[in-house]
Amino acid sequence: MTEVFRTVPVRGVGWRRLFSFLGPGYLVAVGYMDPGNWATDLYGGSAFGYTLLSVILLSNVMAMVLQHLAVRLGIATGRDLAQACRDQYSKPTVALLWLFCEIAICACDMAELIGTAIALQLLFGIPLVWGVALTGFDVLILLLLQRSGIRFLEAFVAVLLLSIALCFAVEMALVRPDWGGVAGGFVPSSKVWTDPIMLYVAIGIIGATVMPHNLYLHSAIVQSRCYDRSPNGKREALRFATIDSTLALFGALFINASILILAAAAFHATGQTVIEIAQAHKLLSPTLGVAAASTVFAVALLASGQNSAITATLAGQIVMEGFMNWRLPPSLRRLLTRGIAIVPALFVTYAYGQTATAKLLILSQVILSLQLPFAVFPLIAFTSSRAKMGEMVSPRWLCLSAWMIGLLIALLNLKLVWDVFSNG
Repeated sequence: MTEVFRTVPVRGVGWRRLFSFLGPGYLVAVGYMDPGNWATDLYGGSAFGYTLLSVILLSNVMAMVLQHLAVRLGIATGRDLAQACRDQYSKPTVALLWLFCEIAICACDMAELIGTAIALQLLFGIPLVWGVALTGFDVLILLLLQRSGIRFLEAFVAVLLLSIALCFAVEMALVRPDWGGVAGGFVPSSKVWTDPIMLYVAIGIIGATVMPHNLYLHSAIVQSRCYDRSPNGKREALRFATIDSTLALFGALFINASILILAAAAFHATGQTVIEIAQAHKLLSPTLGVAAASTVFAVALLASGQNSAITATLAGQIVMEGFMNWRLPPSLRRLLTRGIAIVPALFVTYAYGQTATAKLLILSQVILSLQLPFAVFPLIAFTSSRAKMGEMVSPRWLCLSAWMIGLLIALLNLKLVWDVFSNG
């Protein structure tokens, strides 16, 4: 992303100065509410009620800590996470880390194109297979946005995020959930650990929320701001960038929780388990008694898919340049990523239909979660190193919290693998 490095001036004082730093957090937050989140949240809410709200909250807290570390690394060193890995590790290790990250990006992209295709089918009646094929052309949208500069891209994404939030505010008003049950759902339950199916969905929620490529993306785009590189200037940039990402992730928490609450209130209470996004769309209007409920749901899904496609492309470009020092035109990079993701999505959609597509969505999120440690542990190690970070090294309490998050993610993944193999 050398074309946007230090291109956004930092001006003014107080709120005006903070406004100069607002934007990268919203590009990152998009990845925390993509169609993969919808699939896991809808299934989790309809199958288990409000119980998994605690997992969504935990995931968002994890995300806030890890995205802060990504910001800290980018501001302190002037290097993004991929570049820092290339500086630190051997060529075979770097190539392996790059491969793992590319798998994660393709899994994310697969979720986005399936979600967008479903939205096109729900709104315009386009067959799902054709919708999947059409999503390959959204590269043109990204190219037009990139030509207008990073600030225009950030503003476009923020508008789409606001539209998604408004859609779910309307849905919350229509569904009228049990707010006592909602509050209870934010309290952790031992059922998440003991029930293999609930654990599988919970890990899918973590994978859909804490996305590995977002760590690479954030550490790079925070450097688009032209702030003072003195120690005081870096500390100020870190403070404002952390405020930006934290506010954006609170928005992601609202949207993800709203999806699960909607599913729990509309479907779990009536004994309906929703496996497919299209199934949720079909049931919403008759369940809530309002014809517009399904349309609002589909509009939010379309906005979510397009938003996530933008950030996945940016992340792919950063990862390729950072790890391998390869520079490809954004259009070619987008076509390569989409091409890899579109093949399995087209095959599954054509051969097995919507039910298999829904399962593919949830599986893609579990794949993301399994890739997380390969991004999280290097990030924590770098930001804990005084030799690399200087006086901006993470304080001890932050290092401890970050290591606990990394180990928890690894432990959950091991538990998932054990359950899969032990159940045959």
